[in-house]
Amino acid sequence: MYAEVFGILSAVCVAVRWAQYSAEKRDHSASVATGEVAGSTAAAGFGSFQRNYLLVYLLAVASDWLQGPYVYALYSSYGYDKAAIGQLFIAGFGSSALFGTFVGSVADKYGRRSNVLFFALTYGLSCVTKHSPDFKILMLGRVLGGIATSILFSAFESWLVYEHNKRGYEPSWLSETFSKAQFGNAIVAIVSGQVAGAAAGVAGKVAPFDVSLLVLVITGVVVAATWTENYGDSTQSVGGGLRNAWRTIMADEKIVLVGIVQSCFEGAMYTFVFMWTPALQTASDLTAGGKEIPHGMIFSTFMVAIMIGSSLFTFLSKQAPEELFLRNAFAVSVCVFAVATLTTALVPVYISFLLFEVVCGVYFPAMATVRSRYVPEETRSATLNFYRVPLNAIVVFMLYKNWGTIRVLQLCALLLLVATCCQHRLYSVSKVSIPRGNDVEDQEERREMIETDEAGMADAIEKVSS
Repeated sequence: MYAEVFGILSAVCVAVRWAQYSAEKRDHSASVATGEVAGSTAAAGFGSFQRNYLLVYLLAVASDWLQGPYVYALYSSYGYDKAAIGQLFIAGFGSSALFGTFVGSVADKYGRRSNVLFFALTYGLSCVTKHSPDFKILMLGRVLGGIATSILFSAFESWLVYEHNKRGYEPSWLSETFSKAQFGNAIVAIVSGQVAGAAAGVAGKVAPFDVSLLVLVITGVVVAATWTENYGDSTQSVGGGLRNAWRTIMADEKIVLVGIVQSCFEGAMYTFVFMWTPALQTASDLTAGGKEIPHGMIFSTFMVAIMIGSSLFTFLSKQAPEELFLRNAFAVSVCVFAVATLTTALVPVYISFLLFEVVCGVYFPAMATVRSRYVPEETRSATLNFYRVPLNAIVVFMLYKNWGTIRVLQLCALLLLVATCCQHRLYSVSKVSIPRGNDVEDQEERREMIETDEAGMADAIEKVSS
């Protein structure tokens, strides 16, 4: 079954990706033809800019994916039991929650490019610590890894949004970059898993971390050679930047809602990463004679599902604002986890998990686009890391409690229900001002609708008054 599902989804992925590529090519040509973009030079310049960012970003996530498959196995090979390994994992998430906001404020003040270089340094040092079996050194490595992860999910995006806007590129092209980044992320995950496996087979379980270190060095060199520096509010102190970011969040309901949505969805998603193996294995034990599930094939199939979702995002964003179709996607994910808690049959559980991965593929570029609208530039990195504090707290809590599979999936469904409600609220309070792509006529119609409503309201008030 697993190989057949992988083949079918791979064919669907190729078809959707080709359709996405054709649509983007038509959109770029139309923008140049209608004068929305200042000729082919601007389009060519954007292509070079986008390729450079994607190269750096995908190298960075490759360094992360290379480590993932062998972290637990390496700790186990050093003789640590499940409880000790759990402490190491909790230290990583706790470090990200504790130091993440501080690191984000540093990025806003001293520069996002410098912060990315610091990411390469800290994650590289984390890889070096994997050569020691000493628990304290491994704990230090997890702390460094948590700091690096906070940078990975904030400074890169902050640098991109600033540079994209500064160079005057079309706003819709930013969504395109996010979509390609997510699509490439899935491909890199599959390739990195194979490379990590090959390295471990040749030189042992620590070898994938050495390969990751090499990739991080390349990442740092490319960034140092090609990226320009940009800042948030460089006049603020680090502590002042943190306070300013917090005040900004609390002063705007939309920014608060974005943070709640991100924390709830990604909290459920990272918890799912730990739970899909026992959930599918239990279903296999009950309905497929106890045969061990093919972890590598399932992981690859999940990545293909994410790639399908990231390509579907391009088409969804042309039909409706991200705030709206994200709400609908979250509602689907609630149903997905509800199915997984109501049945132990292998096929429906597996299909529900695949659908959730498609939703994840839609989520990441869509949420990045939403954040680019609402998160202020001067505190962007700090704000993005503030969002990760409750996310990391949720994951640490789930790991610490060590509940059964069904209970955890139920809690994931609850988190996703909260995300759905908050996303609906975000759409409700901001739908009038949400831009819809590059369609100037659509925006003009939207303005005319608002003006008509206002005129109608004024007439009604005048009639009542007379």
